[in-house]
Amino acid sequence: MARRLAIGSVQLSERAPRIVAAGGAAEVEALAAADGADLVELRADLWDQPRAETLPALLARLGAAGRPVILTVRAAAEGGRPMDEGLRRALYTAGLPDADALDLEIASAALAAELVPQARAAGKTVVLSAHAPAATPPATALLQLVERAEAMGADVTKIVTHASRAEDLRTLLEVTLAARARGIVTLATGPLGPLSRLLLPAAGSLLTYGHVGRPTAPSGQLAVGELAGFVRRLLPS
Repeated sequence: MARRLAIGSVQLSERAPRIVAAGGAAEVEALAAADGADLVELRADLWDQPRAETLPALLARLGAAGRPVILTVRAAAEGGRPMDEGLRRALYTAGLPDADALDLEIASAALAAELVPQARAAGKTVVLSAHAPAATPPATALLQLVERAEAMGADVTKIVTHASRAEDLRTLLEVTLAARARGIVTLATGPLGPLSRLLLPAAGSLLTYGHVGRPTAPSGQLAVGELAGFVRRLLPS
């Protein structure tokens, strides 16, 4: 990569993927103890009764376990639980001081315009993401998303598509190779999702995600311990 990227104390490298343990509020203790993970992602949208005032304590608990934390409040249109946009904003704002990175959607343009400058001013890493839950769009369309995310202030662009055919993985592989020097995370859900969690990091995707009990993606996610075993056996460190 032309730029040195990091999330908290963890340096990101296109030559060696970092493993993210992902979970909701109910999995905080499992996330804190996630063996094999380099980072954790708290999905604040996967919370039965999300409240902004209690989020800092959850993030502080995760931070105390020694791994940098990505805060995500995923929009319903891209796989999150339905939530009022004002509550999403409040959760991100409340969690910003205790998170090391924010992940929000490229499509959430108004929210990103508000939060990205705040995150940058606070020294946090910005991940702007796009999710295509039904198919894998053409590589040209996905690379346009990378351009858009960078124009919006992303440090890292994350693209998630549905992969049911080898051609879908080939498209994601093409995008990963084309954007690997720019800070890219690619992965897939669907039948070929598990394979994507190894193939795409081998091509330069910076992060790969596993669950700690209850998957945070509809399909394709491996348990973090299983994922860590594969990554460290098959990919360079």
